[in-house]
Amino acid sequence: MTQITVDRLATLPAPFVVDVRSADRFAEGHLPGALNLHPSQLADRLDEMPHGVAVYLVCQGGMRSARAALVLRSRGIDAVDVVGGTTAWAAAGLPLVQS
Repeated sequence: MTQITVDRLATLPAPFVVDVRSADRFAEGHLPGALNLHPSQLADRLDEMPHGVAVYLVCQGGMRSARAALVLRSRGIDAVDVVGGTTAWAAAGLPLVQS
């Protein structure tokens, strides 16, 4: 499985980030520009995933996003798991957006 650290992700110009946490957890704080899709929605919303561009999956700590990345990769999406999730992002002092 392909993975990326939060420090590396933060340097990318405009990453396509999918947050696979619940809507409530997403609202509490998420990566800027992230799309919120619960894992149960992924198969039905594949048309929203870009092709030919990496999709970065994030959750709270990394377990759910790793599973989601495997699902998307099996469907031909270049899915990358964000190691440590939003917990690592916040610990690195990177900004979270509340909605």
